[in-house]
Amino acid sequence: DDLADEMEDADFDDEGAEEPDAEAWETEDDEGVEDGMEAQDDSEVTFSLHSASVFCVSLDPKTNTLAVTGGEDDKAFVWRVSDGELLFECSGHKDSVTCAGFSHDSVFVATGDMSGLIKVWRVDTKEEVWSFEVGDLEWMEWHPQAHVLLAGTADGNSWMWKIPSGDCKTFQGPACPATCGRILPDGKRAVVGYEDGTMRIWDLKQGTSLHVLKGQDGHQDPLTCVASNQDGSLIMTGSVDCHAKLVNSTTGKVVCVFKMESTAPKVPSSEGEEAESNSVESLGFCNVMPLAAVGYLDGTLAIYDLSTQTLRHKCQHESGIVQLLWEESSAVVYTCSLDGAVRLWDARSGKMISEYRGHSAEILDFAVNKDASIVVTTSGDHQAKVFCVQRPDR
Repeated sequence: DDLADEMEDADFDDEGAEEPDAEAWETEDDEGVEDGMEAQDDSEVTFSLHSASVFCVSLDPKTNTLAVTGGEDDKAFVWRVSDGELLFECSGHKDSVTCAGFSHDSVFVATGDMSGLIKVWRVDTKEEVWSFEVGDLEWMEWHPQAHVLLAGTADGNSWMWKIPSGDCKTFQGPACPATCGRILPDGKRAVVGYEDGTMRIWDLKQGTSLHVLKGQDGHQDPLTCVASNQDGSLIMTGSVDCHAKLVNSTTGKVVCVFKMESTAPKVPSSEGEEAESNSVESLGFCNVMPLAAVGYLDGTLAIYDLSTQTLRHKCQHESGIVQLLWEESSAVVYTCSLDGAVRLWDARSGKMISEYRGHSAEILDFAVNKDASIVVTTSGDHQAKVFCVQRPDR
């Protein structure tokens, strides 16, 4: 009996020791990490060389076998998607790497940090071939057909360089950050959105502004994202004002405005907060049907029909949408959100096709390969993950 009593005591002591851990888990749950979020991991490969949040990811366009990721640890890595094997580190950054991408032919990879240091590496030799320092970096993008890099900075300028020669041209915007930008498919023009709500279409060769949308034609708040359809005839802009504007890129005229009626916030909040609780975070055009998708911070994915200019479907997420991407050759749209999940939606029916989990924090960026068989995600949990999303209906 004595022995049994002692055993029971020991058991109780052990249980007591375990309790603080259990409590710690609960507090993490309260901070937004959902129950079971960490337990379920649908990913095939996890890349874990970053030691802080991973902000950006791009796949190499030519083979889709390499990924580049940049993070809050001031590091960027080029690694193999198939097994997470490190190819090389893009070293020398002294601030969070927020932009990273491969040139159209996968010959070069560029990495840019918040302070404005941009570096370009030759992928096959793993050698740095060019670097340049601008003001605080907002966004960066490669030209779709040439070794030309475009970037927007907090002083309102957009910069364009030939790589690796470094020949440079600047496009002077208003005296406020150039918050987002995109080179149009013709490679001759770029659309840039600014913090003051204006949008400009630039002629890249002449360095002149072809169209300026401001006032009623522009947005009332900072632009957050821009996109163009496949032939570049239509541009869509998204803003903190919760509007998405469809613009004819040739005439510079607004074709229509998609407004999301503000849904009441789930948690009662002070009036000031309520006004700021929503914004357009991401948008994009479908290649195979006249559809566009807009992702909002309140978790709404809106599918708009461009031919009738009407809302076709509203797909609700529990938490904010960070980014969305369309599949290249079907009416399927992918979303990643603050709850750490990737979801696939059928834009024709508005129904969710599948959901993939594996991160223990919000997803901050993601990329889909050309044949839509894999998704690579980056997260606040310091990891990048590769998910296989092959679907039986293909």
